[in-house]
Amino acid sequence: MTPLRPVIRATGHYLPARVVPNAEFARTLETSDEWIISRSGIERRHFAADDEFTSDLAIKAAAAALANAGLSANDIDAVIVATSTPDYTFPAVATQVQAGLGITRGFAFDIQAVCAGFVFALANASGLIMAQQAERILVIGAETFSRIMDWTDRSSCVLFGDGAGAVILEAHPGTGANTDRGVLACDLHSDGRYRDLLFVDGGVSRTGTAGVLRMQGREVFRHAVEKLSETALAALKKSGLTPADVDWVVPHQANLRIIKGTANKLGLPMEKVIVTVQDHGNTSAASIPLALSVANEQGRFKPGDLILTEAIGGGLSWGAVALRW
Repeated sequence: MTPLRPVIRATGHYLPARVVPNAEFARTLETSDEWIISRSGIERRHFAADDEFTSDLAIKAAAAALANAGLSANDIDAVIVATSTPDYTFPAVATQVQAGLGITRGFAFDIQAVCAGFVFALANASGLIMAQQAERILVIGAETFSRIMDWTDRSSCVLFGDGAGAVILEAHPGTGANTDRGVLACDLHSDGRYRDLLFVDGGVSRTGTAGVLRMQGREVFRHAVEKLSETALAALKKSGLTPADVDWVVPHQANLRIIKGTANKLGLPMEKVIVTVQDHGNTSAASIPLALSVANEQGRFKPGDLILTEAIGGGLSWGAVALRW
């Protein structure tokens, strides 16, 4: 039997119209453009409008991916949305994307692994395709983190932004070799002992409120570089590959220092790393698909390129995917 490979057929993204430069925070907080850039590399980010919700961002990113693929909504078998900021407690954002695009068949569900959400969603979508549960899956990362910020906490509120990115994952015949196009290997991890390092202090069961984000930045940084480099190497090892084979790294866009530190641990030059954090901030589960879409739109990837993605988020949850373009 010919093995199936989940191949990225197209990408798409959407960013809200409102652009928030660092200088805007300096009006209400003891901070500055220079302070924020020096600690994070972030220069600006986008915030959703008051009447713009996570599902709206996801629908627009998905519609862009469909247009770029030359497909219609009827060609999609499933929708998976990675998000920590859903419109409602339920139903899933993915079902709202279904309705918004006019999809009336197949299945849809959300995945919640915070900033690692898209990596987890991509791994799950890949497994569903290889199990022949779906032929084409919309995999989306979408967030409105501006809704869960503590605007008095200068160490965290300046880091996050809103946005959405989408990929269409499609079944293609492969050979089983690491020269195949598509997802080659996934590596996923979580450790709930580190919950207090990055969490939101509210929830339906505990407080009945949405809550706001709380983060121990130094501790998250300490875990991030080590865990990201380890999971990236593990995904490559599962593929029978090494960092020397990597053409591009598309990391979670959380902090430029983390991005550089991880690249250094992998022995890869920054010329091989896609960086969008300066323009988007940390968009959590949306950051990797956003970066993939922006780079793809710029024509930076060519068929056969080996791409490595990696992310870490609250939980702690972290993981990596190695795929060939």
